[in-house]
Amino acid sequence: MTSVPTDYDSARAALTRLIPLALSDTGQARRVADFLMAWWNGPDLGHFQIADMFGLDVAVANDITTIIGFLGQNDRGAVYIDSLGFAEEMQDIIALWRSPAARPDA
Repeated sequence: MTSVPTDYDSARAALTRLIPLALSDTGQARRVADFLMAWWNGPDLGHFQIADMFGLDVAVANDITTIIGFLGQNDRGAVYIDSLGFAEEMQDIIALWRSPAARPDA
């Protein structure tokens, strides 16, 4: 059985791997970006389809699982990515994936 860590340090480490991927131009980048933006502000930036996990490498899916586990185990209330020190990176992800040119309907 695989164990996925859900502590603060593991969550930050997972983010340091997920953020560059979300800013890249790979097949998995949009899925990871969608996950991060759904966490940041799902109503405005879109939601993450759980079935998108099927299209991710196991290591990437484990990083997302670590984040979800961290959020579920946290007893401090709502925790957003900016409170973990990644606000600037999120702005870059939003600019990349939610600019008019990046939208499929644009």
